Amino acid sequence: MNTQDLSERFIPMTPIASDGPVLFVDSKAPLVDLHACASERLVTALDYLNLMACATLRDASDKDMSTVTNTARLLLQDVRDVLGVIETRAFCK
Repeated sequence: MNTQDLSERFIPMTPIASDGPVLFVDSKAPLVDLHACASERLVTALDYLNLMACATLRDASDKDMSTVTNTARLLLQDVRDVLGVIETRAFCK
């Protein structure tokens, strides 16, 4: 497999804490596995946000709220990146 094949197969995920991509999605992975990956992160993010919506945040600091929002953002960005690969495979053939 040459470098061009690798760059077409492994799609970089959106870098959040770095200047360049560190994590990649295997665009050749089975669709069922890509869906499971996105679904797991989406369900986790929704469960987490539901938990936080029911929590009492009287004693929360600004740092706590930043942690909550960043956690959700990371999970949802992963979902978006994986769904992008699924959409490309499903609709661009």
